[in-house]
Amino acid sequence: MILVDTTIVSVANPALKAALDPASNNLDRIVWVTSAYLLAYAVPLLITGRLGDRFGPKTIYLIGLAIFTGASLWCGLSTTLEGLVAARAVQGLGAACMTPQTMAVITRTFPANRRGAAMGLWGATAGVATLVGPLLGGLLVDSLGWEWIFFVNVPVGVVAFIMAMVFVPRLENRPHRFDILGVVLSATALFLIVFGLQEGQTYSWGTIVGPISVWLLIIVGAVLLVVFIVQQAFTRSEALVPLSLFRDSNFSGANTAIAAVGFTVTGMSLPFMFFLQMARGLTPTEAALLMVPMAVISGVLAPFAGALIDRIDPRFVLVPGLLCVIGGIFWNASLMNMDAEIWLFLLPSALLGIGNAGMWGPLATTATRRLPPHQAGAGAGIYNTTRTIGSVIGSSAIAAFMQGRLEANLPGLDKSPSGLGGGTLPAFVADGFSTAMAQTMYLPAGILVIALIASLFIGHAETHD
Repeated sequence: MILVDTTIVSVANPALKAALDPASNNLDRIVWVTSAYLLAYAVPLLITGRLGDRFGPKTIYLIGLAIFTGASLWCGLSTTLEGLVAARAVQGLGAACMTPQTMAVITRTFPANRRGAAMGLWGATAGVATLVGPLLGGLLVDSLGWEWIFFVNVPVGVVAFIMAMVFVPRLENRPHRFDILGVVLSATALFLIVFGLQEGQTYSWGTIVGPISVWLLIIVGAVLLVVFIVQQAFTRSEALVPLSLFRDSNFSGANTAIAAVGFTVTGMSLPFMFFLQMARGLTPTEAALLMVPMAVISGVLAPFAGALIDRIDPRFVLVPGLLCVIGGIFWNASLMNMDAEIWLFLLPSALLGIGNAGMWGPLATTATRRLPPHQAGAGAGIYNTTRTIGSVIGSSAIAAFMQGRLEANLPGLDKSPSGLGGGTLPAFVADGFSTAMAQTMYLPAGILVIALIASLFIGHAETHD
């Protein structure tokens, strides 16, 4: 449900802009609907993993599910952009409680030699979400309105709560201390960096108010991030991030790679959906249908990829998978113009599906393969935090990059009184808009090269049962 919710919103962004922010020339305002969710999701993940260890993953999962479901109702009832952003932040908090518990339950339930297949199924949910989310989002936006992309979570959440109560096992609790200073430092650092990146273009990368500038926020955020890492290294009680875990090359390599993957997956969908709907005039449903090959192929192949890495070096799956995703993004970008036949986008979509199957499950399995059971919650929390930090920075960075490319390809856009509005753009604007969105795709493709390099340092090694 968490992954479906993210992909639903990516398809609905143009409709959200038309409904809640039609007069603005900036795309970064509407991207806060995604960034607020991801930021509120990323910051608590480190501590919610520990909460699962302390009070039981089932208990924390159910609390998070209740928050997520209630916030979904709030999102659908929102009538302003600001209200929707606030509701999305609360929804992110619920998601943060849920996510680490899923990996922790798998890690603590399955022996290491069977964990690859289990994580493969876990990774396959990403493929299912990329199919269900966009298609469901497109159908709901076209037929009932954007509000229903959030209302649909309510019955799903109620059913999921009952199923979790019945079927998810209660695992033993483990005593933990909580590093409150670490939470404050990491939260403040992330907020300053994300706010600076996303709002930089709005303030022309200059002064926000008084002596405070965009660059000052980003620099202070980066400094606080360094302080947080140092503080973690010298924390005598239980650190929020046990840095000793990063001595394992598999764990550190997989975390580096998943941060880049999170950045890329979030970053590439935003300009692509804006292009399809605002430049080419596709409905949300038509735009979502172009993602069907990616979702179907990824969902079918992911369990096989997960089972395969129980027997072979994970690099033999990861490297080809990442290369396919990079190639698929560049292929998509080359087609993002006003002349390309729409059906051609199905081809890079298929290539992206193959790549995704070799990316999500194998990275998750590799990250947790050598973790002892008592560190399952901490490891899952760090891994999911790293992925989500990559996503939130990707969301904010792509918003700034999109706006920069728009102003470069459409001079004077910032002075236009009419704004980008909603619906299909006129022909004299659509060409420049398409070029800007295509150029924006190069950023997530380039970032994914980091994941490719990191995956080269991952190996197949002995595991903890």
